[in-house]
Amino acid sequence: MTKWFKSGAPWIWMTGGAVSLSLVAVLGLLLLIGWRGLTFFWPHSIYEWDISSTEGDRYTVIGEIHDREAVPLAQLRGSGLALEGVTSDTLTRYLVKTGNREFVQLDFRWLLETDIVSREQPADLAVLERSNHGNFYGYVERVLEGDKAVGGEVREQLRSRIDRVGELNSQMKALQRGEIGTINFELEKLRLKQRRLELDGEATDEALAEIRAEEQQLRADYQVLEKQLFALREEARRDNVVVRDMRGQEVILSLGNVLDVAWPNDMGPVAKMLHWFKEIGKFVSGEPREANTEGGVFPAIFGTVFMVILMAIIVTPLGVVAAIYLHEYAGKNNLTKIIRIAVINLAGVPSIVYGVFGLGFFVYMVGGSLDQLFYPESLPTPTFGSPGVLWSALTLAILTLPVVIVSTEEGLSRIPGSVRQGSLALGATKAETLWRIVIPMASPAIMTGLILAIARAAGEVAPLMLVGVVKLAPNLPVDGNFPYLHVERKFMHLGFHIYDVGFQSPNVEAARPLVYATSFLLVTVIVGLNLTAIGIRNHLREKFRSLDQ
Repeated sequence: MTKWFKSGAPWIWMTGGAVSLSLVAVLGLLLLIGWRGLTFFWPHSIYEWDISSTEGDRYTVIGEIHDREAVPLAQLRGSGLALEGVTSDTLTRYLVKTGNREFVQLDFRWLLETDIVSREQPADLAVLERSNHGNFYGYVERVLEGDKAVGGEVREQLRSRIDRVGELNSQMKALQRGEIGTINFELEKLRLKQRRLELDGEATDEALAEIRAEEQQLRADYQVLEKQLFALREEARRDNVVVRDMRGQEVILSLGNVLDVAWPNDMGPVAKMLHWFKEIGKFVSGEPREANTEGGVFPAIFGTVFMVILMAIIVTPLGVVAAIYLHEYAGKNNLTKIIRIAVINLAGVPSIVYGVFGLGFFVYMVGGSLDQLFYPESLPTPTFGSPGVLWSALTLAILTLPVVIVSTEEGLSRIPGSVRQGSLALGATKAETLWRIVIPMASPAIMTGLILAIARAAGEVAPLMLVGVVKLAPNLPVDGNFPYLHVERKFMHLGFHIYDVGFQSPNVEAARPLVYATSFLLVTVIVGLNLTAIGIRNHLREKFRSLDQ
């Protein structure tokens, strides 16, 4: 036994076991998040319950089972329920999502199994997804065009008219964000131009007249586009659908507010799978609704990826240049040691401290100075003197800078000195040696540092709350208006979206599955960015492998 311990085999097994347990824990966590998040998009069965409460009320509830739990009988009796004749120790209660927010007080309600007289699963029960007020559950009775009922099969008529409204909504959105958005942008530019002339004392009658003429032309164009927008909106409101809800009453819903319809109880496995993929696609490509508790997360995905790419563009040259200076040019003295210690210690600074620094230095000092110098006509409304994606990228670049510096230095230290000496002996300068020999050989280590930087930056939330991220950003940082890339704008982020939905949502039960879904999506985005960087690193490693020989 002593000989076995001295051989080091126990430590090998212990290390392997620890790695295996870590992998199992990580995979288990990802599977849990993925399962809880992705099952949210599965078309769940809709039930119709006949309820008889302990107070003697008789009513109907329509909805889908969101959760269930076993409650101790003593706890229920302690809450005031008599429950006479019940002999079991626990009772099951169901959390039912009923929707229909404008007619019922809560989206969710608990149903105790002793109150359930019957439970059915009719094939005609439909769920209508709406742009506001959440889902609507009930029986589709008929489709109306104006005030007249439409003949034909109800489901086909409803689907075709929902598709028609969807096309009209797409046209309205394209009009608002395209031509109307461009006119609003040009009008704002004219206002700032006039303000600039007034500040410079150049607001002559001729210049003001030219601005007014341009403004009148833009407003005339705006009136034409506005009429088109109103016409499309009226077209979208033309059709209605009559639905009988859980109260037994017929409700008229405007199809301009209906996004989709489904009959989950009448779907087979293939139809449910197709619907599941469709819902995931809508979640990834859509925009958030209802205080971020419904809809998609595309603006958050775009903001996260855009900010990380911008951060990588900033941090890579800074980190590489700093590492080259420390390893190739700086003297081997106490000052260099102090700088290295400071760089390493920077990696341990809490991220919120970087956020406070970014807010004070980048936003207020640098951004405020830029506004004073280049955008005085916009003041007191700041342009760069307010949080934005540029300041977020710079803050995270400083946060991840130590990782890139240390990783690059490690790569430079692994390059044999004979390579540098051979290059210099052949007549190359030191700069040429660094550019053509050393940096290419160290590029895999540089990419490793960038991978670690991306992994950390993509998941950071605390500093971003101070320097750029918001709950809802109406405009993406990229659009069709010059200069097309608007780095001064605020943006959405998947990490902050998780925080907002999980802790700031007024509807906790509705938001909980979206927390899991967004978390899984954030992990997927980070893994995708890292795999891209790893692929580039492996390509560079193979490309410059001959230099190591």
